[in-house]
Amino acid sequence: MNTQLVLTVLSDDRPGVVEQLAQTISQHHGNWLESRMAQLAGKFAGILQVAVALEHQDQLKAALNELNSKGFKIVVDTAVSTAKPECREFSFSVVGNDRPGIVREIAQAFAGRHINMGALETACSSMPWSGEPLFEATGVIEVPKAVDMNELYDYLDKIADDLAVDIRLESSTEKSYA
Repeated sequence: MNTQLVLTVLSDDRPGVVEQLAQTISQHHGNWLESRMAQLAGKFAGILQVAVALEHQDQLKAALNELNSKGFKIVVDTAVSTAKPECREFSFSVVGNDRPGIVREIAQAFAGRHINMGALETACSSMPWSGEPLFEATGVIEVPKAVDMNELYDYLDKIADDLAVDIRLESSTEKSYA
């Protein structure tokens, strides 16, 4: 019987980080399933899901722990399956002048309505011509059927006005919100 592990990984960014991790997982009968990885501020950061037979789980965990001596910081947790309520999936984007609090405001709007943020990517860059800091966020949210979408749109519109950002929601079944 296979078990699923979720790993969070942090190390100094350098060539071979993914290879060392993949080799350790493979040598201990693990199967690399899903992952999200990035280089941030000179660090390698990742989260990944690994399947491993129950009889090899402890050996894999021990081998991953040994990577600490090679500059890795790895947290291993057993995956849990949860029943999700019936939801509609939306993609969202936020673009505007960078300022503190944008992520907090958006996250509060979603959490206050029991909306799960399934994915989030953020970036800061410079605006063309002016060089001013530009904040961009994209992600996926899971909106319970009970959420009043008109109220959510109105609230996001208020946040967009307050923060001087553009917020968009898109669903396969609904038109784009701007």
